[in-house]
Amino acid sequence: MPTPVSIIPFRPDLGSAFAELNRAWIEQLFRLEDADVHLLRHPEASIIATGGQIFFAMDEKRAVGTAAAIRVSPTTFELGKMAVSPSHQGQGLGERLGRAVIEFARAEGASLVYLETNSALVNAIRLYERLGFVHATRPTPSEYARADVYMEVRL
Repeated sequence: MPTPVSIIPFRPDLGSAFAELNRAWIEQLFRLEDADVHLLRHPEASIIATGGQIFFAMDEKRAVGTAAAIRVSPTTFELGKMAVSPSHQGQGLGERLGRAVIEFARAEGASLVYLETNSALVNAIRLYERLGFVHATRPTPSEYARADVYMEVRL
């Protein structure tokens, strides 16, 4: 019987897993951009220290998924850097990670969580819609060349 996967918050020893999980899917489908490199190299300084959180799906002692709640302002978070290992896709981990980010943002007093993605990621967009995100007009230009979809959920 498979071990249940748990969702846990950031620990410093998981910083490399955050980078590896995200680097794998980004490099497979796109290319790493400067904004990616900064977040993946410095998750504690760029996400945790600024009031955000990174969640991990743990299969025993191995990180098999991750998602970040990136604080943008006192009332706004970005759901970013969501990745699930191919070996664990289709098990609802992305939805659990997304809900963890939304609940964290809500508990922190946020009124908005947004995300940016690419229109080619149809399954990811369906997941975001299940989480309550709706397509909207991007209020500012994106840092990412690949981001051609903007979605948000009001809390």
